[in-house]
Amino acid sequence: MTAPMRLAPVIQPYAWGSPTAFPELFGTPATGEPQAEMWMGAHPAAPSTAGGVPLTELIARDPEGMVGPSGPGLPYLLKVLAVDGPLSLQVHPTAEQAQAGFAREEAAGMPIDDPARTYRDPFPKPEMVCALTPFHGLCGFRPPAEAADLLERLNVPETTPWVQTLRTRPATEALRQVFQDMLSDDSKTPREALEQALTRIPATTSTPDGREDTTHGAGSTEIQVYAELARIYPGDPGVTAALLLNHVRLQPGEAIFLGAGVPHAYLGGVAVEIMANSDNVLRCGLTGKHRDVPELMRIVDFTPSPPHRIHPSTEGGAHGYHPPVTQFALVRHDLAQGSAHTVKGGVPQILLCAEGRAAAGELGLRAGESAFVPAGTPGFTLTGEGTVFRALPGRGDGAG
Repeated sequence: MTAPMRLAPVIQPYAWGSPTAFPELFGTPATGEPQAEMWMGAHPAAPSTAGGVPLTELIARDPEGMVGPSGPGLPYLLKVLAVDGPLSLQVHPTAEQAQAGFAREEAAGMPIDDPARTYRDPFPKPEMVCALTPFHGLCGFRPPAEAADLLERLNVPETTPWVQTLRTRPATEALRQVFQDMLSDDSKTPREALEQALTRIPATTSTPDGREDTTHGAGSTEIQVYAELARIYPGDPGVTAALLLNHVRLQPGEAIFLGAGVPHAYLGGVAVEIMANSDNVLRCGLTGKHRDVPELMRIVDFTPSPPHRIHPSTEGGAHGYHPPVTQFALVRHDLAQGSAHTVKGGVPQILLCAEGRAAAGELGLRAGESAFVPAGTPGFTLTGEGTVFRALPGRGDGAG
């Protein structure tokens, strides 16, 4: 197969999804139910189809022609997220941690679909999100002094020991101790006091990217964000633990990368997400799903750091997002009337028309439509008026 082929994506109706975002952006039918994720790829749990045939099957028939040397399978999964409520507070493992955890649970005889299972495959799951609308979330640990400042602003005496630890102990040691304490069953009293303080703050009227609501005197956006989490997840330890994380806002076209061990939770907006083709997620809060706090504590990177923003580089009129991994990269093509972007072949690619109309060679795409380009496809031309995202294997150098 040597030509782009139209993909039928899989829509995941997770509870945190938006019932209106995909219909409004892409003109797709509304179902009245949440539509959280649009999957485009060959993940065995929900592969896209081309001509009614699962992409996993097409790759198995001709791995060399479909994915080339990056095989035996497609190394990435492309998604669109429509976040209408918080996702779980989570981390992903390194390759070595995933291999060991998967082998351990396999040896224990745990079925792959067991809700209590943590490792569903032996692969890491780095990921990158690029905003389509204003988008915001929590990502990585704040410097301990900033976390202490935030706790002190809430004026909850029960949290004084946490504040003292954050101000006096070495950074990673302080964050590890306080994070673990916040998730512990022994910390119910300070958590309840914090939750009461947060829920007394008036509800925010901020925009989806979490910009500051100046109509209340209650404080900054950050306080409003955590107050909203406390209202959505009463009694959840993840609300308290989330206070240690950076709040990040993305405008359309801005992107962040999340490597192994980085705690995060997306909170609102629509974004393109690309990740390694894995389903390994360790959760500790903001969810009713399985939580494995002891294993998560082994995996988390407690180094304080700002969100890892990926600044696009210019590539032949397009914008390339290149995180420091080999599994994936993303290129954004902003197409104008009369323009033509030449795309090289030789690697497996997925095209997503995010806005307007486009054509990949002879294949036309409207907003919300996608295509798979086999590795055996020679170079082709992108034309049209709109925005196309192109997923492909990464370079691994992180230059862009």
